[in-house]
Formats: sequence, structure tokens, C-alpha cells
Amino acid sequence: MHEFAYGGTSLVSHFGPVRNPWRKDYITGGSSGGSAAALAAGLCFGALGTDTGGSIRLPASFCGIAGLKPTYGRVSLRGVLPLAWSLDHIGPMARSVADLAAILQAIAGYDEADATSVDKAVPDYGRALAERVRPFRLGVPREYASSLDPEVDSAFRDALVTLKGVSAGIQDISFPLASDDRTTIRAAEAWAYHVMTVAKTPDLYDPETLSRIRAGETIGAIAYIEAHRRMERVRREVATTFKNVDVLATPTVPFLPTPAAATPADDTPRIRNVAPFNLNGLPAVSIPCGFSSTGLPIGLQLVGPPWGEERLLAIAAAYEKATAWHNRRPAEGSA
Repeated sequence: MHEFAYGGTSLVSHFGPVRNPWRKDYITGGSSGGSAAALAAGLCFGALGTDTGGSIRLPASFCGIAGLKPTYGRVSLRGVLPLAWSLDHIGPMARSVADLAAILQAIAGYDEADATSVDKAVPDYGRALAERVRPFRLGVPREYASSLDPEVDSAFRDALVTLKGVSAGIQDISFPLASDDRTTIRAAEAWAYHVMTVAKTPDLYDPETLSRIRAGETIGAIAYIEAHRRMERVRREVATTFKNVDVLATPTVPFLPTPAAATPADDTPRIRNVAPFNLNGLPAVSIPCGFSSTGLPIGLQLVGPPWGEERLLAIAAAYEKATAWHNRRPAEGSA
């Protein structure tokens, strides 16, 4: 994975860059790029990922697999080396929605030893997938569907046509994109965790990772506290989005996977569509919705209300049933 989960390429790793099984000279996305690559290559049936700014959904999209970031507090963070406590999520990665549901069933639940864990009953996710999906209202945030690679745009439009056939209708909505608060919180909390190690052994960090961590050194207490308070308000208020829609649909990433040799370190464009749901804590899943003309995967992101994993997975499974993208596998020895 990307070192200390602090990056969206998985090129910076103790074991060297992670290679995308679809095109080995292309990135997997990150930070959970190793999990996504292992699944795409058929090395395992399921894996766990961490997601602080899209680190499950981004590599899921770039590697043509399924990945779920649950509601904040649904899965315990105990034992996980943190990047930013307030934004970190643990979730399943797999080659099908049914497998996501099975893994989530095993890992979801209250953990009194984890301060972020919420005591809320865990539904039967497998049964939800077995039942017929109730009609749902689909919202498409305009901000997330703009400035797309043409092939991503085409795949997303096709996905909406399929979703329309299993939904009660689609409507355009507005939903906030970027927020500096997420960047402030992530940087400050990452610095708080690493500050002692950076002081003692800075040479053990990759230079890029060290630079990212040190970006939090200059964030003052007031800026952090105010950003955290706004985040808490957003998490209380975001459920109102789902008064008129039941689920949101966006492209997972606005563009295709990029060649490793030409990939910039700045993750901002890559995580544009995924990072907002770490700040507001909503459950979000990425599933395959197409491939480029050169055989690179394209992901569809579906987002539900707080604690809405049960229905979110059922809708994702309905889309999966209506398409065959999740059945594609990389050719052995892909260039």
C-alpha cells in the first residue's frame, strides 16, 4: 500500500510501486493499491482497505473491483495505524458486491474499546441482497459529473441508463465538492500521530511521505478545532440530502488510471469525487461500470445516507446483476 496510507498512487511503498494488473505500467490508485491489485489479479477473494480520502474506492475504480467505505463508526478502527482518526474508515474490497456484503457482515459492529465506534445494530446484508430491490430515487450531483474524461463520461452515462431501469427515477441535485476542512483535519491529525517519530528518525520515511506529514506542522489549534466543529455539523446535517433522493451516483474518479511514469504526486484531482464522503462520513461503494478503449477500468460510485449500507449494497448488486463489467478479468501477463 501507499506508505502510511498517505497518498493516492501506491507508487510510494516499502516494497516498491504497486502495479496495476490491467496494465502493469499504470497506477493502481491508493492508498489500498495492494489490496485492489491482489483482487484484480485473482490472488485472493477479499481484502480490507483503509479510506481517509478515497483510499478504498480510488484503487477499486482503477483496478476494476468493488470497494465499500462504510458509514463512519460502522467498523472499528482499533488496531489500525491511523492516518487521521476523524476521517479514517475500514472497509471491504472484493470482486463482487455479494463478497463485499459477506466481509462487511464479519467486520461491522460496535467495539467499546474504540472511541470512534457507534453502538448500532448490524443488519443482515446478505438477506438484503437476496430480496428484490425496492424502487429508489437516484440523485446525480452535477458538480461530480463535470470535467470528466470523455470515456469516463460515456461509461457513467451508460450506467445511469442502466440504473434508471431499476430505479424510480433520476434527478440532478447539487452537493458540495471540495472542503478545505478535510485537508486541515487530515494534515493536523497525521502530524500529531507522527511527530515523535519524525523527530527521532526522519530518515526512515520516504521523502514524499515526510513532506506530506510535515505539512501539518504549521496548522494551529484554532484552525484545527474550527475545522473539526464544521465537520461535526456537516455530519449531523448531511442526512437531509436524502429527503428527496435515496442514493447518489457519481463517477468514482473523473479520469482513467494514469501511467506510473507520468503520474503527478498531487492527489487532489484523483480524489475529487471520493474525499467529500470521508468528511461527511457517508457510506459509499465503487463498482465497475465500464472499460476504456485501451482496456482500463472505470468505476461507478454510489453513496447512501448514514447507516444505509444495507440498501446501498442491494442497489449496487442490482446494477451488477444488470451488467457484466464485474466479470472481466485482466489477461495473464498484461502489458
